[in-house]
Amino acid sequence: MRILVSGASIAGPVLAYWLTRHGFCVTVVERAPALRKTGGHAVDLFRPAMNISEKMGVLPRVEERATGTNRMTVYREGSRRPVRADLSKIFNAASDRHVEIMRDDLSEIYHDAARDDVEYVFGDSITAISPDGEVRFENAAPRRFDLVVGADGLHSNVRRLVFDEESRFNLFIGAHLGVLTLPDVSYLDGELLMHVGVGRTAGMYGARHLGDARALFLFRSERELDYHHRDVPRQKELLRGAFAGMHAHVDRWLDELDRTPAFYFDSITQLRMDTWSQGRVTLVGDAGYCPGPAVGGSTTLAVVGAYVLAGELARVGGDHERAFPAYERVMAEYVRGSRAVALSAAKTLIPTSHLGVWGLAQGARLISALPAGPSRALVRLTTKSACLHSSMTVDDYPPSPAASGGGEASRATPEATAARSEEREDVSDNG
Repeated sequence: MRILVSGASIAGPVLAYWLTRHGFCVTVVERAPALRKTGGHAVDLFRPAMNISEKMGVLPRVEERATGTNRMTVYREGSRRPVRADLSKIFNAASDRHVEIMRDDLSEIYHDAARDDVEYVFGDSITAISPDGEVRFENAAPRRFDLVVGADGLHSNVRRLVFDEESRFNLFIGAHLGVLTLPDVSYLDGELLMHVGVGRTAGMYGARHLGDARALFLFRSERELDYHHRDVPRQKELLRGAFAGMHAHVDRWLDELDRTPAFYFDSITQLRMDTWSQGRVTLVGDAGYCPGPAVGGSTTLAVVGAYVLAGELARVGGDHERAFPAYERVMAEYVRGSRAVALSAAKTLIPTSHLGVWGLAQGARLISALPAGPSRALVRLTTKSACLHSSMTVDDYPPSPAASGGGEASRATPEATAARSEEREDVSDNG
């Protein structure tokens, strides 16, 4: 069975890994010309995704690439005295298994886990998908697949082609997000600097293996701002306007906007779809159920979703009419929970009042000052994310016996390998 996956960030490579372990022949198409190497922004992996990464044999690499951020200094807008907190203790209180890692590092690790078993096609994208599985591309010749999976993020091309325009499913939750890369700031040495005001939060952090840092900006707005998601100059203008005059630190970060080698800006929106599947096509990760960038645990949700989708397909021998509904049933509660977490987290991270600003700073200080047991109890009483990620479990989907080849990882069946080789020759012939 031949399966096409669109997107090579997080969900796509994880899905490709598990599909090949279950004996499927997988092609991944990615619009970018190669894997991104700029580091990206920091993302969190909580216990469910950590457990899946361990099953994949990549957990040591994930932990090795952890950002190493373990302290936090919070400046309240208008106050001269910062609050200092033990960030590692706060994370440990929220989840008994957690790591923070740069997004591009994680993508590379997942890609490397199955790159020898998966056909990757970079610099191309899907332009049409027919009900019988014929797929047309911008550059390559048309090809036929049994199934197609959109793992291509919040602005999914597959979702647009099959389901409808993005605006039909988006729910704006009242905030925007910006991330930019800053020059060498090795002096941070594991520290997160945060400036918090009513309706806006800015922070700077680094990673122990990188020579640069990231500035993160979150701010509220009554309605979604008017810009195109590819109009970078307009996005930078909006970001400057939202954070003008907050603090000298923040002004210096904004000064790098015209020089930064990497920049990201988007509204914080949730995808609300009744179903993520139609015919031979389904969606995974942010493409199908993004709870909100930076606030809803979307990376962990994407990893779990990819693992479950591959497992449910394997369980019924690739019968998508049974596997897709089963996949959606398994993920439904976790998706709903992640949406609730995102709404709650947005209110906490971007306070709507001076009391909320004070509460964020003092709450971080209190949790880091308490012993481990009481701090964990306090976090679980006051946040939904800790309960969600601690309670989420998924079935064990062992690799198909037909796909097991011994050694460090299972391989695809000989028939699938031969089919993949033939398709690679087709791609070469078609340029």
